[in-house]
Amino acid sequence: MKYPQFAACLLLALPVCAQTVKTNFENTTPDSRYTVHNDGTVTDNDTGLMWIQCSEGQIWESNGGAEDCTSTTITYTWDAAMTLANDKSFAGYSDWRLPNIKELASLVAGDRSGPAINSKIFPATPSSYFWSGSPKAYNSGSSWIVEFNYGFGGDYDRGNECHVRLVRSVP
Repeated sequence: MKYPQFAACLLLALPVCAQTVKTNFENTTPDSRYTVHNDGTVTDNDTGLMWIQCSEGQIWESNGGAEDCTSTTITYTWDAAMTLANDKSFAGYSDWRLPNIKELASLVAGDRSGPAINSKIFPATPSSYFWSGSPKAYNSGSSWIVEFNYGFGGDYDRGNECHVRLVRSVP
């Protein structure tokens, strides 16, 4: 197994695998980096990209300032994730897509793990693999992923299932 720590989190109780903030690392994804639109989307002011705050399968719930992503995430093969992205309509937009590997990696919070993402901006993010839309150049059966437990990147066979977070370019 590529990430044995991840397997341990799956086997242990959830509180053991709660997000850890490492105070000796710079916070590269502070809340101030994002503009939250209160409709389940957020714009990254550094990249200019708009993201859906919930992972696919989750439901955005706004409870008077206590926003959260509820329900269970769904995993997809890479081809199914591409189809999902092409067909997605959310918050009045229909131009959602899978992020390329650099865009997806821009969400990694190096000062956090379990998950390695700003969990206030992207609540209930699984500490798991997420697809990018970037195919692997020398292996047509693989695409690039980001593993959000520790924020590592890698490649994965497209027949496997991973989580999905969609993005759109803001004109």
